[in-house]
Amino acid sequence: MIKSVIWTVILAVIAALLGSTIKGQFTLDVFPDIALCILVFSAYVNGTMTGQISGFFSGLFIDFLSAAPLGLSSLVRTLIGAFTGIFKGAFFLDILLMPVILCAIATILKAIIMFILHLFFGSAIPAYSFTSTVLWIELGMNCIIAPPLFLVLKRLKPLVMKRN
Repeated sequence: MIKSVIWTVILAVIAALLGSTIKGQFTLDVFPDIALCILVFSAYVNGTMTGQISGFFSGLFIDFLSAAPLGLSSLVRTLIGAFTGIFKGAFFLDILLMPVILCAIATILKAIIMFILHLFFGSAIPAYSFTSTVLWIELGMNCIIAPPLFLVLKRLKPLVMKRN
């Protein structure tokens, strides 16, 4: 489990770094959350505990990269990792449909959690506007990148999957 958590966190942090670097090159302030999709894959193939731990530590590193309050991404990604890990082995992980569904649910769940936290903490917590195009563009981008990303991660399975 430790090896899969370490590699998941490393890959998610690299994806977050690349995302924050490339994000400034686009006119829209929207970029797919590749780190979230990596977390979703790892949590789905490894289970709840790996999802929670990977989500916490990758979120902590992402918190250091962003201007959001420390612990915000950790909380959100821990919850998403735990939720996704519940479905370990419940469905056949095909190459197209399941990656899209899992990443779409994770993106919407991230937006809902952020919105709920925004209700409690006000403007200190950034929230997605469900009427804005930003959330829906990110959702679409995450759904588009999910199948090729999961295909690459399946090839890296010895790194991101714990041994049973």
